[in-house]
Amino acid sequence: MSLTLAEAQSQVDAWIRSIGVRYFSELTNLAQLVEEVGELARVVSRTYGEQSFKPGESAELSDELADVLFVLICLANQTGVDLTDALRRNLDKKTQRDALRHRNNPKLAAETPKSPRDSAER
Repeated sequence: MSLTLAEAQSQVDAWIRSIGVRYFSELTNLAQLVEEVGELARVVSRTYGEQSFKPGESAELSDELADVLFVLICLANQTGVDLTDALRRNLDKKTQRDALRHRNNPKLAAETPKSPRDSAER
């Protein structure tokens, strides 16, 4: 099932209005976003970094990413941000600004891709 950003924003809004009762304030949602990013960081540091999970502790990376996305969508909805438009504009900005920057970075040229996605595409 694919889901556009606009559809995701609409579905989150419907969920908030029917199950969540109302949006938390923007400041509360910002605090929630920081909390969710912290939980994501914990999973990444234990899965890919030097830390290990505590006994009985586990977490699903995809669930933590979805939690971050959910709160981010809440913030976008309540502040009137169209994420599709915002992402398009942001990609355009990065494309113009960084057209040669990363290609000319010797630190990036020396490294091999480490993403599982990169390996699967070969």
